Amino acid sequence: MPLALFDLDRTLISVNSGKLWVQRELSLGYVSRWQAMRAAAWISGYHLGFTRLEQVVLDAIATLEGATEGEIRDRTEAFYAEMVASTYRPGARPVVSRHKEQGDVVALLTTSSNYLCAPVQRELGIDHALCNRFEVRDGAFTGKPDGPICFGAGKLHHARAFAEAQGLPLEEASFYTDSVSDLPVLEVVKTPVAVNPDPRLRRVARQRGWEIVDWG
Repeated sequence: MPLALFDLDRTLISVNSGKLWVQRELSLGYVSRWQAMRAAAWISGYHLGFTRLEQVVLDAIATLEGATEGEIRDRTEAFYAEMVASTYRPGARPVVSRHKEQGDVVALLTTSSNYLCAPVQRELGIDHALCNRFEVRDGAFTGKPDGPICFGAGKLHHARAFAEAQGLPLEEASFYTDSVSDLPVLEVVKTPVAVNPDPRLRRVARQRGWEIVDWG
């Protein structure tokens, strides 16, 4: 039972869901224009290789302080239906289905939240999500993450912990992603696959002989 890990943003889907979430939250009045502009600058810098994404995630979690978990779950479900559900890459579903048919353990490995992962899991029939989770007390968010941020080296932490819990060697896993920020995991797994990769990952993948695919 090999392990198959899938990134979400710009891999299974063709968009950056974090950027779309900020746009929607701004339009609904849940974040200020300054917060939205700051997040957009960080995300743009990340895609250009100038910044890391951890601060964007921490800032996003902080804006949820005091909101109820039920409210965010409902807002995320509406966000998914309106802005994410139509963005799956055509080549993504067949690969996920193939791994499931082979009996592999399939999991999302993403910087997105567990609330966004839930509808994606339902849609694709994926049982597990290694992702960012938020601290909740008395049904409301504290504005802090629950556990290590699932990004960069943090993704490797989550992947190793999950593989160990499943009794599976991470070194025999497959990992599909678009981003060079996922190198910590790509360098460990047996089958690293660059999906519609960013320029930096494409360059690394060519140098190391990793598979490069276009899912549309």
